[in-house]
Amino acid sequence: MEHQTRLPRSTPEAAGIAPQAVLGFLDAIRDRKLELHSFMLLRRGQVAAEGWWAPYKPEYPHMLFSLSKSFTSTGIGFAAAEGLLTVNDPVVGFFPDEAPETVTGNLAAMQIRHLLMMGTGHAADVTGSLRKDENWVRAFLAEPVEHKPGTHFAYNSAATYMLSAILRKVTGQSLLAYLKPRLFAPLGLTEGTWETCPRGIEVGGWGLNVTTEDIAKFGQLYLQHGVWEGEQILPAAWIDEATSFQIDNDDGRANDWTQGYGYQFWRCRHGAYRGDGAFGQFCVVLPEQEAVLAITSGVADMQAVLDAAWAELLPALSADAAPAPDAAAQAALEERLAALRLDPPQAEASSPAEARLDGRVFRLEPNELRLDSLAVRFSEQGAELTIGNDELGEQTAKLGRGAWTASRLRVGDVKQGAEQRVEGSFAWRNDDTLDIRLMLVETPFTYALACRLDGDALELTFTANVGWDPDKVLTIRGQAAALA
Repeated sequence: MEHQTRLPRSTPEAAGIAPQAVLGFLDAIRDRKLELHSFMLLRRGQVAAEGWWAPYKPEYPHMLFSLSKSFTSTGIGFAAAEGLLTVNDPVVGFFPDEAPETVTGNLAAMQIRHLLMMGTGHAADVTGSLRKDENWVRAFLAEPVEHKPGTHFAYNSAATYMLSAILRKVTGQSLLAYLKPRLFAPLGLTEGTWETCPRGIEVGGWGLNVTTEDIAKFGQLYLQHGVWEGEQILPAAWIDEATSFQIDNDDGRANDWTQGYGYQFWRCRHGAYRGDGAFGQFCVVLPEQEAVLAITSGVADMQAVLDAAWAELLPALSADAAPAPDAAAQAALEERLAALRLDPPQAEASSPAEARLDGRVFRLEPNELRLDSLAVRFSEQGAELTIGNDELGEQTAKLGRGAWTASRLRVGDVKQGAEQRVEGSFAWRNDDTLDIRLMLVETPFTYALACRLDGDALELTFTANVGWDPDKVLTIRGQAAALA
């Protein structure tokens, strides 16, 4: 059976939404200073509007963080449909060799459904404990289960890992291999990659990398109750169950994180539901409006992104009458979408200090980034930043003068470490301070390095656009070793 690889394209008006609404959404994102990387709005199965903020591109995969959870849940849906498991199966029963000597009543009562709904009975997320053990399953089962499963919501990525481990047990395959013929191939998704634990099991709760259009297709499959190109590939009953209210998570705040939780899907206001991931990765499904909104971004305030969608897009999607044709608004939207970009540092293109910095290798004091050395070599066209690290060795990123230039770097865990696309740029803030940006365009992250030269000494200030400690500023000092 032939499967389309791209969703059909339309215009907002043809899809029943005024282009002014999309312009309003883009205005709200800009005015709130939210760093979106891409968005794709689907209406009635067609792409009504889409945009990528350069240098992000449609073909680039993006790190999904916890949006991965919704894909893991889908794997459980397929396995249940094939009779390999039920959501009522006890978790501990899959792992007799890794269970603790004494299985408490609450652990014995924990079922697959409790993993799915984040109602394992743990008082809080236990993912940190898993990382201290090579065997994450054993570590999970050893954790105290303080509450009766199903009675206490605690967002817990370790629960999603257990779903991945259970799928490995019952299918004999990795989660990604299991999903490929059932989900990825029918929908025409890109290859995808998924981070694994020390024993090679996909982590489930995070670690999946796919494109924005892949996210949009995934949401459209759910909107269509599991039907794709006329074929029921995932049971409609599973989708209804997975996206419905399964457990209360109301903590008194009136926002989109307190509307109830399904099977690795969040309930939203306005009758919508979503999968989402840290720093603004979204797959929002609006059944009443026949719409899907896929977003990748690098934002700290994820609620602000949803607020912009509710304020600007929802009224237009909910309108009873089709919008009146407006050629000027459509032309303005097309122009706006074509011009979306994230600007590199804009200051002085060069400095008298360039000659003093050029080619000098600076040995850096011990630091949590584990950077050992830094050197910058300039040319008329741009520069090259070379950084040294004990695990990864020396690596070089290209930098454009006030413009983005592409290269590749290995970042993070050397064991997981595939090279990532990086866009680099630089500008001189003043005569002594060089501003460098490294945008990891397959992730939410952009790193800013401010290099201040003081004789033979270098002061390096490191910040990131988003992170687990968002206000953190690292200052690292270095000393010139020799001319390279």
